[in-house]
Amino acid sequence: MTHPLITRLTTEFEWPALPDMAATEAFTAAPGCHVIFVPGDAARNLETADVAVILPELHMAFQGRFDCAVAADSVEAALREATGVFKTPSLIFYRDGAMIGAIPKVRDWSDYVARITQILSLPIAAE
Repeated sequence: MTHPLITRLTTEFEWPALPDMAATEAFTAAPGCHVIFVPGDAARNLETADVAVILPELHMAFQGRFDCAVAADSVEAALREATGVFKTPSLIFYRDGAMIGAIPKVRDWSDYVARITQILSLPIAAE
């Protein structure tokens, strides 16, 4: 069962729930910056609910410089494998289809702000 604070992200904020890698790739390939919230097991990890509350505040603080989606349980393992970000909860940042950074676990507000500012300023790595 999904935690009510995670459900709130997809209902109240209307952020997409990404059910598979095709939806994930379509979301991240759109122009601009994107963050995928990878919740992990909310029943076992109390930090998941904290990040579910913090992410909308970060989205507001950064005045929409990125859009947000939630990784469904069905895609979490593949997403963690594809990105190398194994700790949950995590925020994985993309720009124009390329991963540009990640923030695993819950952080202090000032750490989030500093790290997101740095991540959003990064160029996309050349392949």
